[in-house]
Amino acid sequence: MLRRPRRRLDPNGRSGPGSRPPLTRGRRKPGKTLGERRCIATRESLPKCGLVRFVVGPDGQVVPDILERLPGRGIWVKAERAALGKAVGGGLFARNADGDAAVPDGLADSVERALAARVVELLAISRKAGVAVAGFEKVRDRLGRAEVALLLHSPDCSPRQLSKLGKQNCNIVRSGCLRPSELGMAFARDVVIYAALSPGALGSRTIDAVRRLAGFRE
Repeated sequence: MLRRPRRRLDPNGRSGPGSRPPLTRGRRKPGKTLGERRCIATRESLPKCGLVRFVVGPDGQVVPDILERLPGRGIWVKAERAALGKAVGGGLFARNADGDAAVPDGLADSVERALAARVVELLAISRKAGVAVAGFEKVRDRLGRAEVALLLHSPDCSPRQLSKLGKQNCNIVRSGCLRPSELGMAFARDVVIYAALSPGALGSRTIDAVRRLAGFRE
């Protein structure tokens, strides 16, 4: 018995001999942008990288979800200490939760510590991958070769040294939100004053994490 050949659709959805079905799986739709969420404090719609996600745990306590993996309905707050203070002071967590939402004492400090730990973790991964360096000379060398997307310096670094680094490239992200001991943890040292990350996926993720932390420290 002869089988009838299957009819295929052309890219416009019409049937025809030899036409192929349109490929859509795994492709981003034209005009589609990154997901945004609304901050419960400022009412701004922002990319998720500029917000901190919270969930209400089984015990009714508000918990920061830095990695955005915890189950439950997400409550989003702009990554700024002032915005979180407004959300806590105005009782906005309970208003936006499905049920009771108890805010623990020192929530902003807990978020800051969690964000700092996340940045240190990403820096340590970047160091092991060879895309992050520490030390004034190594940072200056990478800046001279235009291989830096993020420049980190401790708050108490030398303004004169920092100005020398700044003259080499003005199009990179700079931040002084990490303490010398925190930078040291990422590079397996006691303290680090200067660090730099190369462009790439890890660099972009670290920049987002650093900007979140800066909102709670600067």
